[in-house]
Amino acid sequence: MKIERIQTGIRVERRLLKVLKALAELKDMSLGDLVEGIALHALEGKAPFSGETLAQIAGLKAIYGLDLGADDAHRLDEGQP
Repeated sequence: MKIERIQTGIRVERRLLKVLKALAELKDMSLGDLVEGIALHALEGKAPFSGETLAQIAGLKAIYGLDLGADDAHRLDEGQP
């Protein structure tokens, strides 16, 4: 399928980005491809990850100290570094 991609600049929580980059590397894909896949699954109400991948994500979250979850998504406030 032919698509058009554009470059974008988005801001993402630092630890979350580290987990996503590590997961993309683990799956041998680009960060952009990973984010596209997650978004397309979410827009259809489908889970983007298998149980095995969720276990890998849990390990990466522990490594990078990511303690945020879905419930935190609408409560994040950018504070001082």
